[in-house]
Amino acid sequence: MSKAIYIATIEPNSGKSIVVLGMMRMLLGKVARVGYFRPIIDDPAAGEVDNHINTVISHFELDINFKKAYAYTRSEVLQKYNEGKSGEIIDGIITKYKNLEEKFDFVLVEGTDFSDEGSIIEFDINVVIAKNLGIPAVIVASGLDKTNKEIVGNLKLAYDTFNSKDVEVLAVVANKVTQGNEDGLERVFENDFTNEVDRIVIPKINSLLNPTIKEIVNELDGNVLFGKEYLNNQAGSFGVGAMQLRNYLTHLKENSLVITPGDRADIILGVLQANISDNYPKISGIILTGGIIPEQSILKLIEGVSLSFPIIAVPSGTFSIANRIGAIKSKVYLDNLQKINTSISTFEKYANEDRLADRMITFKSEGLTPRMFQYNLLRRALKHKKHIVLPEGSDERILRATSRLLASGVVDITLIGNEKKIKNKVTQLDIPIDFSKVNIVFPTESPHYDDYVQTFYELRKHKNVNLDMAKDMMADVSYFGTMMIYMGHADGMVSGAVHTTQHTIRPALQFIKTKPGVKVVSSVFFMCLEDRVSVFGDCAINPNPNAEELAEIAISSSESAAAFGIEPKVAMLSYSSGNSGKGEDVEIVRTATTIVKEKRPDLKIEGPIQYDAAVDMRVGQSKLPESEVAGQASVLIFPDLNTGNNTYKAVQRETGALAIGPMLQGLNKPVNDLSRGCTVDDVYNTVIITAIQAQGL
Repeated sequence: MSKAIYIATIEPNSGKSIVVLGMMRMLLGKVARVGYFRPIIDDPAAGEVDNHINTVISHFELDINFKKAYAYTRSEVLQKYNEGKSGEIIDGIITKYKNLEEKFDFVLVEGTDFSDEGSIIEFDINVVIAKNLGIPAVIVASGLDKTNKEIVGNLKLAYDTFNSKDVEVLAVVANKVTQGNEDGLERVFENDFTNEVDRIVIPKINSLLNPTIKEIVNELDGNVLFGKEYLNNQAGSFGVGAMQLRNYLTHLKENSLVITPGDRADIILGVLQANISDNYPKISGIILTGGIIPEQSILKLIEGVSLSFPIIAVPSGTFSIANRIGAIKSKVYLDNLQKINTSISTFEKYANEDRLADRMITFKSEGLTPRMFQYNLLRRALKHKKHIVLPEGSDERILRATSRLLASGVVDITLIGNEKKIKNKVTQLDIPIDFSKVNIVFPTESPHYDDYVQTFYELRKHKNVNLDMAKDMMADVSYFGTMMIYMGHADGMVSGAVHTTQHTIRPALQFIKTKPGVKVVSSVFFMCLEDRVSVFGDCAINPNPNAEELAEIAISSSESAAAFGIEPKVAMLSYSSGNSGKGEDVEIVRTATTIVKEKRPDLKIEGPIQYDAAVDMRVGQSKLPESEVAGQASVLIFPDLNTGNNTYKAVQRETGALAIGPMLQGLNKPVNDLSRGCTVDDVYNTVIITAIQAQGL
C-alpha cells in the first residue's frame, strides 16, 4: 500500500499551499498519524526556518523535528548537480523519506516552490523524486491570466510527463480560476482527462491572494510605528496619497493600503478619520515613505486614536515602494489563522475529499526504481548484520569495497590473504580502512586450519580425498572461505574478482550443497535500469539447461525476485512469441513454461516470448493481448547461458544499467560469484545481497 502523496506544481505561485493544508486536514481525519516532508526547500535566511514546514508542523501539531522534515536546501542541490553527484540527491531524499514513512501511517510530500523561475530542471526533479519514492502525485497549476484551454493544456502536459515516468497522477488542480469560468473549464477538462483522474477547480479567492501587512513589512524592511497587533490585516488594494486630501478620499477602496510620504500630515489624519467614518471603506494600513517620521504633535495625536490598522515607516521613496508592494506574492504563514482556515475550507468546498482520500490511502505502487531497490537492500542488510568472507583480500576492488562496507556498518568482513601485504597495499593506495574492524586470515596460519582440514577430509573421503589432499584444498582461499561458512564462522562468501566461476562455486557444490528439493544451482542478476529493476536469469552458471532445469531456474528466480521486493512476472524468453515459432529450442522453452505452470500455478508466467514483447507494453499487447506478463515482465529467463550472458552485458553497457550479481540461488548457504571485470560497486552490492541471503531468504 502507498503511504504517501506527492503535491507538485508546474509553476511559481500556483497556490499549492491550499492543497497542502486542505489535504493535511483531510488526512488527519482519515488516518491516525500523518507526517509531512519536503525533499527540497529554499535556502532559509540566517536563523530562520522554512515557512512551509513551520506552518504545517506547528499548525497541525505534528510530531516531527524540523531537520527531519526536509532533505536538502536548493543551494545544496545545485552544488551536488555541479559536482556530478545528482544520484546522491535521490539517495538522501529516499533515506529521509523512509525514516518518516516508518514512523507515520501516511506522509504528505510537498514538492518544490519554483521560486527560482529560471530553473529548467525543477519540474523534472519533482517527477524523478515522486518516481523514486514510488508514490502517486497531485499536480497543481495556477489559472491566473490564463484561458481555460491554456490551464488544461498545461496540466495535461504535466500529467503526461508524470505518466511517462510511471508516476500515477490521482488528481489535477486548477487553482485561482476566474470566478464564473468553472463550468467552462470542467467541460474542457472532460475532453482531455479521463474520469479516473480527479479534477479539482478552485476559483480565485481574493483573501488568499492579497498580501498581509506583515508580508509587506518584511519585504520592505519597514519599521512598525503603531498597530503592531494588526499586521495580519490584508491589503485588498493599495494607492499613493499624493493628491490633495479631498481628491484622495474618493480613491479609497475596501482594505486599501495607503502609501504616502511621512510629512503628509493631511493625508495621514484624513485617512484616520475616514477609517472610523461609516461613509468610507476600512483601511488596512498606512505606509509612510521617504524615511520621514511625522512631527511630534502628529504622533501624539495618533497615539490617542483607537487604531484598527498598522502605520509603518520605510526609508525608500513613494514610487519605489509602490512598485515593490505590487510585486509581492502572498504566502500562508503560521500566525495568519485567517488564511490557513480559508485555505482549508476552500479545499473542502471544491474537492471530493472522500473519493480522493480513499484513492490515496488504497493506492498500490507496482514500480520499484533502482535507487529505492538499493536503499531497500541496505536497510534490510542492516537489520540483521551478517559476517561475509572475501577470499581475494589483496585485490584493489575488494579493498575499496571493504572500506565502503565498513563505513556503512552493514556487514562484518573477513579478508583472506597475507596481512602484511594487504596492509601495505591499503597504505600504498591510500584506502581508508580501520583494521580494528576487519578480520584478516591466512589459511595455513589460521587456528582453525587443522580442524578445517579434518572436516573436509571426513566430508570428501568417500570421493578418495586423503589428508594430504585435504591440506592442499584448505590452503586454497576459495575452499578455506567456503569452509568458514560451512563451520558457521562466516555467513556468506563473495569471490570471483580474480578467480574463475568454477573455482568459486566448486567448493560450495562439494560440501555446502543445494537446498532440499533443489537440483539446479543457478544465478540471477538484478538489472537496475533507468526506471525499473528487472531480474535476469540464468546468465552465469548453466550453459544449456533442458526443459526441467529451465523450469527450476524460472521458479528459483521468481522466488528470488519476490524475496527482494519485486513482484514476479516471468517471461520465458525465446526467438518467438506464443505459438508462432517451431523448432527444438523454442519447444524446450514451451515445455519449461508448462512445467512451471503445473508446479506453481500461482505464478504469472508467459512463454515462449520475445524480449521486446516481454518488456515493451505496445509490442506485448500487439503480440499477446491477453497476457498478464507481456509488456511488463519483471523476471526474464533466458534459454541458455550464451543468450543470457551476452544480453545482460549488452544491456549493462548500452544503457548504463547497474547489474547487481550474479546472485547464486539454490545453495544451502550463500556463495556468490563476481565477474573478473567487476567494479567496486559490483563488489559492494554483491556483498549486501549475500548478507540478505544469509538472513534466511
